[in-house]
Amino acid sequence: MSYRNEGHVRALVRSVAGDAGADKLFAALAPMMPDGADAGNTISRAAFAAAMNVLLFADVLDRVPSGAAYVASTVAAGGTVCFDHGALRTIALPEGDTGGLPRGELAFRRILEPLGYEEAAQYPLPRLSMTGHAYSHREFPETIPQFFVSELHVDLFDGAFAEAAARVFGTSRDPLDAAARDLLARFAAGEPVDFASAAGAMPVILGAFGRQHDRPALGDYEILKRSSAEAAWIATEGNAFNHATDRVADVASLSEEQKALGRPIKERVEYSANGRVRQTAFRADMVEREFDVGEGETRRQIVPGSFYEFISRDVDPETGKLDLSFDSANATGIFAMTRAA
Repeated sequence: MSYRNEGHVRALVRSVAGDAGADKLFAALAPMMPDGADAGNTISRAAFAAAMNVLLFADVLDRVPSGAAYVASTVAAGGTVCFDHGALRTIALPEGDTGGLPRGELAFRRILEPLGYEEAAQYPLPRLSMTGHAYSHREFPETIPQFFVSELHVDLFDGAFAEAAARVFGTSRDPLDAAARDLLARFAAGEPVDFASAAGAMPVILGAFGRQHDRPALGDYEILKRSSAEAAWIATEGNAFNHATDRVADVASLSEEQKALGRPIKERVEYSANGRVRQTAFRADMVEREFDVGEGETRRQIVPGSFYEFISRDVDPETGKLDLSFDSANATGIFAMTRAA
């Protein structure tokens, strides 16, 4: 595959990242749509989804120096990245919505489904008091990245935790404006979408992948952290991509290569129950975040940020197609990257 016919995807990415940024991204990423699939006078939902994923990948590289260094060395060696999936975390309070946001993963279902995604499976994560929701693209499931949207169930924790969660996440605002909601409605209805509408809404929809709540109080952060490293992570990072994942041929050999280079890779590769899905990751890069400490004062503190992951997928012999599934145990092990940091 090549990018020569992906005019709409390139143009949408260029409208946000600029010419140089777009060229750099397309040099690094394997194509997400086949030749000819992006033809026509209007923007397809798949083209918008592909462009959105390219830009979300760029955001991860901006925030994850270890991932950016890996991608730079891969491109320098003549390789490309096959963007397999992005992961994000959401909060489900005991009752109702999460502030101005729809409850938990519904905040992203309303974006993903109009863009051609469907929920492929749910994965219980009982050790984390979470549930993972996997979304794959109906038209190009193997090449347009999947989303792994996890939802933390606040009702499974104690009262002090729930009160802190309500104070932190109850301030969430809905980032989608009327134009973005209209665009998603048009995609959902199968109506034609012009470039200007798509380009105008893209930055707003990208803005959904960030922190929507107010700066947390340090005391509330510590309450959340004592019971859930994942809730504490969401308190500082919000709904930003927790990680982006590179699909590689042999994650076990890649792991050894990265260890030899001294990069911060996980000690052990995670294997799915069926053996066809194998994962590892760099430890999360640390970031500095600001907290309220009372009386109008703030304090800056170093906390875990996002990270870069690797995955190998084998063909499912029963279907003859790539096994795009996830694994609850694998996911739990990968989530620990924001704790180990």
